[in-house]
Amino acid sequence: MARRTLPAVLALATGLLVGMNPTIAEASPPGTKDVTAVLFEWNYASVAKECTGTLGPAGYGYVQVSPPAEHIQGPQWWTSYQPVSYKIAGRLGDRTAFRNMVNTCHSAGVKVVVDTVVNHMSAGSGTGTGGSSYTKYDYPGLYSSHDFDDCTSQVSNYADRWNVQHCELVGLADLDTGEDYVRGAIAGYLNDLLTLGVDGFRIDAAKHIPAGDLANIKSRLTNPSAYWKQEVIYGAGEAVQPTEYTGNGDVQEFRYAYDLKRVFTSEKLAYLTNYGEGWGYLNSSVAGVFVDNHDTERNGSTLNYKSGANYTLANVFMLAWPYGAPDVNSGYEWSDADAGPPNGGTVNACWQDGWKCQHAWPEIIRMVAFRNATRGQAVSNWWDNGNNAIAFGRGTKGYVAINHESSSLTRTYQTALPAGTYCNVQNNTTVTVNSSGQLTATLPANTALAVYAGKPSC
Repeated sequence: MARRTLPAVLALATGLLVGMNPTIAEASPPGTKDVTAVLFEWNYASVAKECTGTLGPAGYGYVQVSPPAEHIQGPQWWTSYQPVSYKIAGRLGDRTAFRNMVNTCHSAGVKVVVDTVVNHMSAGSGTGTGGSSYTKYDYPGLYSSHDFDDCTSQVSNYADRWNVQHCELVGLADLDTGEDYVRGAIAGYLNDLLTLGVDGFRIDAAKHIPAGDLANIKSRLTNPSAYWKQEVIYGAGEAVQPTEYTGNGDVQEFRYAYDLKRVFTSEKLAYLTNYGEGWGYLNSSVAGVFVDNHDTERNGSTLNYKSGANYTLANVFMLAWPYGAPDVNSGYEWSDADAGPPNGGTVNACWQDGWKCQHAWPEIIRMVAFRNATRGQAVSNWWDNGNNAIAFGRGTKGYVAINHESSSLTRTYQTALPAGTYCNVQNNTTVTVNSSGQLTATLPANTALAVYAGKPSC
């Protein structure tokens, strides 16, 4: 694998952590609502407001927040991924703001997943965002030089398991997670977050931590069945593979996002007929999926908010298609890929000050309720034109059509829906299903239709 820049590797680290004990692993987020809004670099007060005003009412089951640990100072987003202590004292808010956010989101019916950085600490030396002094390998009151791996060179060979899991990710001090003290310290941090009401964790850079080490850490949690989502990026021929981590919990399936970009930009949507396990991916029950995340939107490996209709329709497809547990990435505009959040993470309003709020785009947010309404229903009545127009049902509960052609499409679709009127939530128009389960609709280029039981009118 090619050498990566610091922010790129930090981004990878944000998605490589791994899972635990097969007997307690959660297969996708528990509960009836499995969509997570990932509010990247939103401060905790803004997250709380969004849970009440948008996420709860829309049916999002989870919100994922950026790492709450004290970190190095600096304006770049990736400073959040260089912790210097486990105090909740980052730029996004203090312990009180964090606790208030969790309680407010719970009141709105939204559970909270925390992005956690436990593979490594920082590079360099200085004073952290909470006032803690540190030097690399010495974090007073937490870790000293004995708690880090012996390899102090950078990870350089992804075909070598030892190199990947013992050396330093872009020069960051690599914790020796095989040590009992380190395991206990990490578990103590996660348990502290659990006392504040956190419902689950995304383990950053899980790939760089042996799966067994993560299993041991998870077994020490006061709630060892807390949701667990690990960042383990698939690489063909690499020594460390995502399947090693599924016993611990969910694993983020990066191939899903990579392939969606290719299909939506240069191939045919008709190919999606067996998307998921049929493409060699992880089992749906342990797969975390996404169109993009904070790393991939910046490194070009996936679609992102700059991709226009390709991006919007890919999110529609992800939320309609019953594979994995979906994350909807929601960040901010950037031209400098290192740039930190506008206003230090304060979101005064969506679509202002550079905040993109993809989770609230009309075409995307309305698919959250569609997914909740069609939960447990298999794909049915697949249709495609052999090219870039597709349609499929979700049993008797819903139906979706996507026209990714360059011209309008009018046709009659066969569904399994009961006769009646339904709201096309993509554009708030009413469509009719006849006694034979058929509906006729015109879809302009690069638009979609989505109807579901329980939504008879707009």
